[in-house]
Parts: sequence; structure tokens; C-alpha cells
Amino acid sequence: MSVHSLIKRRTAQDIQIRKSGEPIVSLTAYTAAMAGIVDEVADFILVGDSLGMVVYGLDSTVPVTLEMMILHGQAVMRATRHALIVVDMPFGSYEESREQALRNAARILKETGCGAVKLEGGARMAQTIRFLVERGVPVMGHIGLTPQAVNTLGGFKAQGRSKAQWPAILADAEAVAQAGAFAMVVEAVAEPLAAQITEGVGIPTIGIGASAACDGQILVLDDMLGLTGRVPKFVKTYGNLAAEVRQAVTGYADDVRARRFPGADHVYSVKAE
Repeated sequence: MSVHSLIKRRTAQDIQIRKSGEPIVSLTAYTAAMAGIVDEVADFILVGDSLGMVVYGLDSTVPVTLEMMILHGQAVMRATRHALIVVDMPFGSYEESREQALRNAARILKETGCGAVKLEGGARMAQTIRFLVERGVPVMGHIGLTPQAVNTLGGFKAQGRSKAQWPAILADAEAVAQAGAFAMVVEAVAEPLAAQITEGVGIPTIGIGASAACDGQILVLDDMLGLTGRVPKFVKTYGNLAAEVRQAVTGYADDVRARRFPGADHVYSVKAE
């Protein structure tokens, strides 16, 4: 028996039973280096389609492909041992039909080895969520601000700021829970609405810009570390890695220009033939 087989990785069920218990810790990760660090503290790691903006410099998550998600999912899985790994299903990979969603979710599970997928949408996606769950695919839902729908939402805007919007969002939450999702991300909604959602559903709510009323929290790792230039207002930055990286590369450049080449004091000798 290998050492790795003795280490129990968290499952979707492990997350689901944490409802109303100890707060659930989650972060995004897209690379092996970062995932290995996050794995030490996170209950689950989301390989989010936010990688389109964070890693590839895109303006939204819409252009992200299934192949991108699979490649990054593989990297994160290789570097982790403890956290549940959840991989986003990108825009266009599940909306056409339940069958399309199953084909692509199966690809993600098979090719990455992850433990669950996440898809966006409330009541409109409930039948798809149920279809996947009934066929053995653990699904995390995502309601409120759904970034893949940025073109119909008119931008990255908080949802539920008007009480007139609340019934539809509450209905979305209930539909996702009833369809069999093991948890749901609740993004950018007003605190009283987040509290109602959390109290009204039987699965954990994972907030991002949705206050402390949720059962857990998730942040985009690069935002939290100060690596991105467009940090949302609700994000607390726990580091300023951009400044540290800038200082490091500037120091390197200064050394090179001054001919203080790194490693110059270690020169390989050449043996005579």
C-alpha cells in the first residue's frame, strides 16, 4: 500500500455535512506551486474559471475553454493530498443540454481526478444538476452574481440590492439545493439575503462578497495576496506579493546590469581530455 493511499482526501460529502458547523475554508488555486501551499489549510480548493482573468489576462471568464480547466485541474490535483478539488465547468460546456453537461463533467472528473465540478445558475440549471448528481457527478452550485452571465447582467454587479430581486434569488438557492448539489457558492449578495439563503437551504453556502452569514468563505487567491490590480472591494488582502515580486525582479535586473550575475561565483570546471 502506498503512502498516498493512507491519506484521506476530503470528499463532497465531507463538505456537505459541515452545514451550520465549523466554517468551511476555501480558496482558488490554478497552479501546482500555489495549490500545494493552499492544500495545507483549505477544506476545498476551487480551480475556478477566474483563471481566465487571473492567469490569462482575459476580461471575463467567458472565453475560458474546457481544455484550460482540465489542464489546470490536473496541475492542482498533482500538488495536493488533502483538500477536495472542485473544478469549474466553463461557459458553453453545460448549458446546451443535460447530456452535454454529463459528457463534459465526466471528462473533467476522468482527466483530472478531481472530486466535484461547479456550475453556475439557479432554477434554470436545476434539472441539469439533478441529472448529473443522479449519474454520480458531485455538483457545487453557484448563485447570485454569476460571472459567466456577465453579458446579460450588464457587468460584475452585486445582486439582491433591491428587495424586489430577493424572491428570484431565494428560489434559485432552493432549486439548487433540491436538485442535489452538495454545496453552493453565493456571490455578491446583500448580507440579509445571504442570511436568508443560508438559513433556508440544507446544504452549505460558501460566500464570496456575501458577508459572514454563510457557512464558509472563498476568495480568489491572487486577489487575497495582492497579486492582481483589480481587487474587489469585499476582498481583504492578506499580503502584498506584487510588491515583493517587483522588488525581487528589480534586484535581479540591477545585478545583471552591474555584471553581478547570479551564480557567477560558482563556475563549473572543465576537465582536460
